[in-house]
Amino acid sequence: MTLRRKKKIGELLCEKSYLEESNLEIALAEQADKTEDRRRLGEILIDFGYVTQSQLNEALALQVGIERVSLIDVSIATEIIALVPAELVSKYNILPLKLESRNPNEGSANGDGEVLAIAMTDPFQPQVIEDLRFVTGYPIRRYFADPKELENAILKFYGSNVARMLDNLTPEEAHAEAEELADSDLSASKLAEMAREPSLINLVNLIILEAIDSKTSDIHIEPFDHEVKIKYRIDGLLQERSPSSKRLRAAITSRIKIMANMNIAERFVPQDGHIEFTGRKGRVDIRVSTVPTVYGESIVMRLLDKTASLLELEELGMDPISLEGFSILLKKNHGICLVTGPTGCGKTTTLYAALQRIYSPTVKMITIEDPVEYQLDGINQMPVNPKRGLTFATGLRHILRHDPDIVMVGEIRDGETANIAIRAALTGHLVFSTLHTNDAPGAVTRLVDMGVEPFLLASSLEGVLAQRLVRKICTRCKEEYMPDDSMIAMLGLEGTTMKFYRGKGCNDCNKTGYSGRKGIFELLRMNSKIRDLITQKAPSEVISKAGSEDHISMLESGIKMIAKGITTPEEVLRVAKTINEDD
Repeated sequence: MTLRRKKKIGELLCEKSYLEESNLEIALAEQADKTEDRRRLGEILIDFGYVTQSQLNEALALQVGIERVSLIDVSIATEIIALVPAELVSKYNILPLKLESRNPNEGSANGDGEVLAIAMTDPFQPQVIEDLRFVTGYPIRRYFADPKELENAILKFYGSNVARMLDNLTPEEAHAEAEELADSDLSASKLAEMAREPSLINLVNLIILEAIDSKTSDIHIEPFDHEVKIKYRIDGLLQERSPSSKRLRAAITSRIKIMANMNIAERFVPQDGHIEFTGRKGRVDIRVSTVPTVYGESIVMRLLDKTASLLELEELGMDPISLEGFSILLKKNHGICLVTGPTGCGKTTTLYAALQRIYSPTVKMITIEDPVEYQLDGINQMPVNPKRGLTFATGLRHILRHDPDIVMVGEIRDGETANIAIRAALTGHLVFSTLHTNDAPGAVTRLVDMGVEPFLLASSLEGVLAQRLVRKICTRCKEEYMPDDSMIAMLGLEGTTMKFYRGKGCNDCNKTGYSGRKGIFELLRMNSKIRDLITQKAPSEVISKAGSEDHISMLESGIKMIAKGITTPEEVLRVAKTINEDD
């Protein structure tokens, strides 16, 4: 009888296409060099970034004969779910699947001849197996599961950690009496007492942690008559989570306001605050805003992940023509360059990428921002502080006394700031800023409306970059399809041979068909014809038609994204088509 050779871990990783042969050879050479302190191959592969811990766990499981289980559309009996408490599921990231017949070598504490099948992402933790055996009374049979599939299955059968904690804090029998208690009946001291309850502190922390893990940009907490809705903005769209009972409305609001150094006694005027929160991967800055509504204070928390790496210009999604045109603007010695678009469309990210591109120790660069979202090496960054009289306008005046070469103003909000920025651009400074307009030509008319003299604007403005973010098709469930004729007509693509793609919807993208976002852009660079039109106060439609050869509309930029299979026609129409719908 011939014994079957046990495959080595590197061989298994290469077979599954997780590891390149050349990288395996490098790791093996590293292992061979360390004769005295010889490390495991898996540790070296992870340290070098050649494989992930999940990929290594899968290969190790395969090597020792632990089967992989698919959790897509898995069905689990209620009595099986009841065997393992939610606390253990969250703590160990596991999921009970079913009872199976045991092998002769698997003992049975309860003597019924069955073992409990458990899905795990790391099946090599003896303590987890022991704890499960003790709690359930069954021997444990391990299965390896894909981390994303396991996360979605846990969410399906156990609910999110926030949902479970909300249920624990507001049991059904307490709901009725809780509904009778109004926020206005609570004193400031009572609100502070409620907000300092350990369980309430944990709940708010958990809401923020889940939002960070979900790559959320904003958390919305909205009070209504009988409940408080909790929503996360993911990839630009709101996704509702488990709502909270009305009973916790005042306590949740007060806890967040205490964290943000707001006045918890003041419930009838808008307030702004700031939270420095430490997540699993590092520090996250949170901007907090409250507004009074009929049923209490509505809260929005914007998450700024300080651990996220800043993008390069090439990573933003700009097509080569627009990228080349924008790079030309960055080489100017003076003038003003604007980036426009709605809130949350990535304007600041684009400006940071631009500043990093042109940074040099030989130039003085100063920014004034609200707030400073990311700290840039070698660049002086100033946060505005309206309470102390430091606005964009006053800050910009003082910046100009510091002999800067390049200035970045976080946002032009009023005529005073606009005029100072324009005059700075006319006196030999290169100025960058953002503006809220629908498209690039609209920035011209907006500045004129703010009170900027057209002849000054025509002399100082060098270019405007308008942008939006479109959701990218999930690569795991991407499929070819044909949109209906009306959509093709709206894009102006009748008779095209272009292939169209969409996401079918899978666990990786939470059934949305999209994962992540990319920018689409419209660059308008100044030329003599546009400068003449600005002095004549021409409308934005006329200015748009006078654009240079590298002027590409937002819709055209989106169509290029469709052609590359990055996004869908529906997404481009959602984001870009409304810009010119009144034309």
